[in-house]
Amino acid sequence: MATLAVNVDHVATVRQARLTVEPDPVQAAKLAERAGCHGIIVHLREDRRHIQDHDVIRLRKSITTRLNLEMAATQEMIQIARRIRPDMVCLVPEKRAELTTEGGLDVVGKRRAIEKAVHLLGEKGIAVSLFIDPNRDQISAAQDAGAEYIEIHTGRYADATTERRRDGEFKKIIKAIDYAIASGLVVNAGHGLNYTNIQRLVPIKEINEFSIGHSIIARAVIVGIEQAVREMLEIIQC
Repeated sequence: MATLAVNVDHVATVRQARLTVEPDPVQAAKLAERAGCHGIIVHLREDRRHIQDHDVIRLRKSITTRLNLEMAATQEMIQIARRIRPDMVCLVPEKRAELTTEGGLDVVGKRRAIEKAVHLLGEKGIAVSLFIDPNRDQISAAQDAGAEYIEIHTGRYADATTERRRDGEFKKIIKAIDYAIASGLVVNAGHGLNYTNIQRLVPIKEINEFSIGHSIIARAVIVGIEQAVREMLEIIQC
């Protein structure tokens, strides 16, 4: 049965809209844990548009589940991660102008830099996941770079506007997961998943963990974070 990691970035997005102290993503993370989630995710972006360095430090000290730090494979971010020591780092591509991460990491084209990042993080006992598209070459490169985990980018499946395209993206995900498992990697999945489109992925027993943020935080605006997390857990653990 897959676990659920909750991304609380957009609690910080609301806070940063007014440059104030509320809502607090650390408090949101604690409520998500109380509701039963298995991990907390934050993305410390280079432009600090939502999560701030002090948020990551406080989360490391406060939460009782696992802390997964999403970040670009830059020298600055690697140094921060080595100092704070989250349980896991998920390396992601990052563009300053994007609203959210637009695609998977190009491990094939940047293997040496990623391999170095994996090594430096591993020295501090930090597990490393690579956020990649459901692509066989990228999966092979992730394994070669020394990653223990991958997170399959499900955004194209989630954003598909026709049933035919959605079916095609779903099949790519299935093939990618099968290949990754055969390669000895642990497979997580995330991006764009919500209370409806995740239901097709839940029966895939090879998925270790779902990473979900926006849809849970959006639901939490209406029903509260604990209820929003419980509703997602009911779907994942059915």
